[in-house]
Amino acid sequence: MDTGAVNELVAIPPGRVTLSDRRTQTSWQVEVAAFRISPFPVTQAWYAQVTSLRPSSSQGRRLPVEGVSWWDAVQFCNELSRRERLTPAYHLHVGAGTAQWVTSADGYRLPTEAEWEHACRADTTGPRYGRLEDVAWYQGNSGGQVRPVGGKQPNGWGLYDMLGNVWDWCWDIYDAEVYDTYRVLRGGGWADEHWSCRASVRRRSHPTFRIDDVGFRVARSMPPNRT
Repeated sequence: MDTGAVNELVAIPPGRVTLSDRRTQTSWQVEVAAFRISPFPVTQAWYAQVTSLRPSSSQGRRLPVEGVSWWDAVQFCNELSRRERLTPAYHLHVGAGTAQWVTSADGYRLPTEAEWEHACRADTTGPRYGRLEDVAWYQGNSGGQVRPVGGKQPNGWGLYDMLGNVWDWCWDIYDAEVYDTYRVLRGGGWADEHWSCRASVRRRSHPTFRIDDVGFRVARSMPPNRT
């Protein structure tokens, strides 16, 4: 793993992904435009550099930041954008519990769940982009703890820890009619059994909850007419 590349985003080509929900037994197709995404979950070192905070229950510079809420994640994105003199992607009203994504902004943001699954699959069609033991830290091999980023094999597009280690917050609301403001989590974590660490698995959590196997990675939209 090139630790110097932790903060460098990877270009993801456009494509189409089929999302599915086991609870409702439904599936739907989404067209995904080209975008960029971080090759690793946001590390504790990167999170502390931007926010001066160290919220994780297990401390380590190269460990993924965890114990961060969805609101923490989107605020990190905006602060990182301001630091790099980019336009923040979100208009946030934390007290009112409202967030608006400014899709024309060039700043950092969370991936949508369609972007996340498209990036995770990397042109593969199976439940995982490799053998579970080779690509993911999960209940069967994590030793009951979060692990440094990049310790397993990446997928074909150079993305690490898309499965296992920590779940990734996504932008999307899971199901507004049933779960109100709950947001989507993807990827599985270090405490999960093998069946949770699959490209199609969806989980949900309240945007204020902080959980010790939930982190995030950042994305940016591509400029128009660029691939």
